[in-house]
Amino acid sequence: MHETAHALGEARTLWELVDRRAALTPGRPVLLQGDRTLTFGGLRDGAERAAAGLYAMGVRPGTVVAWQLPTRIETVLLSVALARLGAVQSPVIPFYRDREAGFALRESKAEFFAVPGEWRGFDHTAMAERIGARGVFEAYASLPDGAPSTLPAPPVRGTDVRWIYWTSGTTSDPKGVLHTDRSLIAGGSCLAHALRLSPDDVGSIAFPFAHIGGPDYLVMLLLYGFPAVLFEQFALPGALAEYRRHGVTTAGGSTAFYSMFLAEQRKQPGEKLIPTLRLLAGGGAPKPPELCHAVVREMGCLLTHGYGMTEVPMITMGSPDDTPENLATTEGRPPAGMEIRIVDGEVRLRGEAVCQGYLDGGRSADAFDSDGFLRTGDLGRITESGHLVLTGRLKDVIIRKGENISAQEIEELLHRHPAVGDAAVIGLPDPERGERVCAVVERAAGAEDLTLDAVTAYLRGEGLSVHKLPEQLEVVDALPRNDTLRKVLKYKLRERYA
Repeated sequence: MHETAHALGEARTLWELVDRRAALTPGRPVLLQGDRTLTFGGLRDGAERAAAGLYAMGVRPGTVVAWQLPTRIETVLLSVALARLGAVQSPVIPFYRDREAGFALRESKAEFFAVPGEWRGFDHTAMAERIGARGVFEAYASLPDGAPSTLPAPPVRGTDVRWIYWTSGTTSDPKGVLHTDRSLIAGGSCLAHALRLSPDDVGSIAFPFAHIGGPDYLVMLLLYGFPAVLFEQFALPGALAEYRRHGVTTAGGSTAFYSMFLAEQRKQPGEKLIPTLRLLAGGGAPKPPELCHAVVREMGCLLTHGYGMTEVPMITMGSPDDTPENLATTEGRPPAGMEIRIVDGEVRLRGEAVCQGYLDGGRSADAFDSDGFLRTGDLGRITESGHLVLTGRLKDVIIRKGENISAQEIEELLHRHPAVGDAAVIGLPDPERGERVCAVVERAAGAEDLTLDAVTAYLRGEGLSVHKLPEQLEVVDALPRNDTLRKVLKYKLRERYA
């Protein structure tokens, strides 16, 4: 089976990978959600029908289609349908609101925008109208449908840019990250081969499929031929019934997920939380070694953690055959096709899984060094065994539940508040979230005291996404600064409030 997976991983395009897997195991399930099951053959055939429907709407190879949809079977079908057409797709995280979604649509010049209608109390269709989106259509319970015989030939080049993913990074506006089918297949292959999975496994996707981890996971399912349970909304203990019902063997997502599972396990010590679970796996945020040891000890399963980012969906990954110490203290090893270079302590990367740059060409020029290595902004070192250890970040970014949050964006909004003289936003260690968002503000002269509720209400009113809202507020007379350019010394704030 491992040889078959490696052969499939050589597919030029995502659609070729879908088609080849469907020919191998058409009747095996790939997606499970509630009482619904979609097979590999059904994924191929349903995506072709949806592609024909999109084609009839005017979507052509190269057409930019943005979509902001929850984790559903229809979402995966739509994404694969766009891959079949050779369209350029721009997934937008479902909890982005007017500010971020509007920016993504304008920058990508999207000609179509798929939304879920009203979802979880928010009207995405109304938002699409407010931000001037073009070609808006709802794709929640049903998709465009047509006859596959009307379709042009599928794309054959896997190195063309067909994906625009969005990451906050260190700037206030999101950055459009350019990917190809081959870069996403390379990232998913790294994940799949490291985890040593088999057709007998049952996975789970409890994070937004619009995240770069979505295609990562889909590629893994296609390579190894096993299914995953989809969670449109994830919360514990509510989701446990689905994990148990489908016999999930591998779960996870990020450090926050590990903490949530462990908290539930501690409510019933001695009784395995998910009887079939043998592996928790994920990435996206720092992983405290003690958390890894606690999961293994109390949940009775392995925990393998990896390192990835929107620009490079999978860089390194822990493997079940790693030592307990390496699993707890490192981010795993890179695959054969990933070159890691440490320059002045910074991790730099080159390989097929690395993105093609950014939508903003100026940012692309700054992102790569003269040898073509991507500057990650992360600090780290390589051990004698070839494992990567991350030691910090150059970038001023907060990683909360695996999602990048720009401190600068929140600071710029806080600076507009009449009661704020100055502001600094930092990430603080948090056992459940990886990091929590803390706003430290100088009170403006003569202003009344600020409260966390008042600040978050103001930021909501400014259109900031809920997942970026501060969870902690500290009001100070003066922010600590250096003696030269009066730059705020954030490390002192982290030391003070951690």
